[in-house]
Amino acid sequence: MTFEWLVALRFLREGRIQTLLILLGVSTGVGVIIFLSALITGLQASLIEKTLGSQAHLVVKPQEEMPRVLHEGRVVGTDPAAIAAGLQPGDDALAVRLEKPAQRLRSINQWPQVIRDIEQTPGVTAVSPLVAGSAFVTRGVAQRAIVLRGVEADRFTRIIDVPARITAGRFGVTGTEAVIGSGLAADIGVRPGDRIRILTADGRNDVFTVAGVFDLQNQGVNDSWVLVSLKSAQNLLDLAGGISAVEARVDRIFEAEAIAQDVARRTGLAADSWMKLNGQLLTGLRSQSSSSTMIQVFVVVAVALGIASVLVVWVVQKNREIGIMRAFGTTRGQVLRIFLLQGLLLGLAGWVVGVGVGTVLSLVFAGLATNPDGSPTFPVNLSSQLFLGTLTMALAVGLLAAAAPARRAAGLDPAEAIHHG
Repeated sequence: MTFEWLVALRFLREGRIQTLLILLGVSTGVGVIIFLSALITGLQASLIEKTLGSQAHLVVKPQEEMPRVLHEGRVVGTDPAAIAAGLQPGDDALAVRLEKPAQRLRSINQWPQVIRDIEQTPGVTAVSPLVAGSAFVTRGVAQRAIVLRGVEADRFTRIIDVPARITAGRFGVTGTEAVIGSGLAADIGVRPGDRIRILTADGRNDVFTVAGVFDLQNQGVNDSWVLVSLKSAQNLLDLAGGISAVEARVDRIFEAEAIAQDVARRTGLAADSWMKLNGQLLTGLRSQSSSSTMIQVFVVVAVALGIASVLVVWVVQKNREIGIMRAFGTTRGQVLRIFLLQGLLLGLAGWVVGVGVGTVLSLVFAGLATNPDGSPTFPVNLSSQLFLGTLTMALAVGLLAAAAPARRAAGLDPAEAIHHG
């Protein structure tokens, strides 16, 4: 063991109270950061999973129809409309009345090529065609409004993993099979094997057999979605051979908006990401992250100040010993390294204790409340990345906090240190 290590460890042993105080401060700081990060990251992951568990990352559809002109003419300043608009008597202006048309269900032109273009977009991992529209489902005297979604089973399950959310029956959307939400199934009193009739506004209808019931943890989806084959939805919604939208999944969810803009440029279609469609959720997630970051910054600053202040006191207490070491040939660099090593050792020891404290606190908190299915109400995310990040932080804080006291110790004059010590 080198001279610097021996002296650093000796100083730490001799100042047990100061060492204990610093360890307590560092471990508390590390524990708080691990607990907060694990809790907030877990909550964010849970919210995102629940949100994206029932929707695609990207939805590509035709551009909305432009407003059309209903009336065009001239008005003069004496007309009531002109006066309301601020025109003076004798003035005239062109009056145009626009109306936004109802957005009818339209097919995407050359949609197989569009799908290929989207699949070739960097960041996109899965693509699925979709035919979606409003309809009604009836069983006996029960009738409910639904969202009819026609899908290709193999492609769609890579976008939304419905088979993993089946609560009764199986996932089947071939031929005249349908899969419906759990809320809708309870509402109209059906279960796998029962038959339902689906009707559209223009009078088209067909009978389907319920193959399965799903629960996507989203009440609106569970109460309204009916999944059928792509061909069946095309026939019912009078969109033979066409699709109304393309859904896609990306590998990095927080880059979804940038990928959506890239898709829009490639295809000339409207592309909306989950980030755009869930603006309030995204704002909440960012606010949580900002709050967590601010708290962590204050904790780090407090820990650094605590380490620095204790080490400064140490330098003052060890003036005589430092002076003697310098008189016997210890270099300024060696003295500097002695105190920097103390900072690193204190940071490392505090991290070890803090990891234990933060992990135990996180697991206990997660077990305080559970959902009906047994999952934690407040999930935590304890990852190796979090532990490595806090280790880097603890070592960096220990080193930086020790820098000023170390420079002060290295700059002491041996004669003065011995004389005043």
